[in-house]
Formats: sequence, structure tokens, C-alpha cells
Amino acid sequence: MGAIVLRGGVEIEHPLELALEFLVAYSSYEAGDSSGHASFDERDLRLANRGGARISAVEIEAILERRGQIERALRRVHPDASLVDATSSIPWIPLTRLFDAFADIRGVGFSKMTKALHKKRPALIPMLDTVVQAYLASDDPAMPSAGSFGERATALVRSYKRDLDRNRSVLHELQQELASRTYRLTEVRILDLLIWSVSAAT
Repeated sequence: MGAIVLRGGVEIEHPLELALEFLVAYSSYEAGDSSGHASFDERDLRLANRGGARISAVEIEAILERRGQIERALRRVHPDASLVDATSSIPWIPLTRLFDAFADIRGVGFSKMTKALHKKRPALIPMLDTVVQAYLASDDPAMPSAGSFGERATALVRSYKRDLDRNRSVLHELQQELASRTYRLTEVRILDLLIWSVSAAT
């Protein structure tokens, strides 16, 4: 298996071992089920907390007040939409509207939002916690600081796609190897946990 090549010349020479190490330590989120493709409820937020989102009870209540808006936006993003697809095929505008449904909720930023949404569209939405955000921003000075909440989140996803495209073949091989060990993850999630593992350790 080849290496995963990250920004700044960083290479992960043994990505399978690193991924397995992560999954053994943090398997509860990966094994959890969401509420379904088109719905969004408290189960999704509780599952996100198992993945380290730390969404408080007050924040859960505030998010669920937007449930109708979130579900309407979610239904406009096909369940099989994938970030490995051609850029022109990705539903960028519906994705931005989905992200904008979380705008201006006190205490809820890109990290908590994407941890709550990843399981809804696992091939499309990475978990943009602060470690992954810092990784993306460090090598992309053009990252916008203006625009709506959804536009800024989408810009991070677009930047993330660069890494995904560069490592597509190795990620696909990793996906197959992990599936043979009962871990069924998308390429998006595999790359996410690898970036996190390497960046958090430095």
C-alpha cells in the first residue's frame, strides 16, 4: 500500500496501521447509527457527542429548534453524494444551505456541526474539528474569512477535497482493507482520521 501524502510534505507511510490504531481507540462513534438519511433529531446530536462534539444540552435544544430547516436542506443533498466525485457533480449550493441552517447558534461552529452531519452524508461531509480546520487553513492563505457561515464551511470542504483527490487511490485501497476488518468507512472519514491523528500528534 502506498503512502498518504499530506500538505507540507508530510507522508504517512503506514496509513492502515495508523487508521486501525485510531479506530480501536475511538470505535464508539463509528459503530453508531444515525436517525436516517432524511431526518435529523436528538439521536444525531448524541451520536456526535460520542465522536467528541461536546454539544451541550442548551446547544442541542437550540439546534433542534432548527430541525425543520435542517431536514429540508438535508433532503436537497442526495444521500450518496460524495466528495470523491468530480467537482462539477458535487451539490455545493445545497451543501452550503445545509451548513447555513446551523448559522448563529451560540456555541455551535464548524466542528460541532460537521460532527452532527457527517453520519447523514458520510461520503460528502468531513468532520471539521479544530485540528482539521487548522491543518486546512495553514496551507491555504486564500481561505475566506468573509461570507456566510455556510459559505465559509463549504470553502473548508472544497479545500479538503484537494487532499482527498491527491490520495484517492490509496484511500480506496484503505477503505477495502478496513472493510475486511469490519470497519466500513468512507474515503472522507478515513482521510479525516488520518489528518487528525498526524496533526494532533505534532
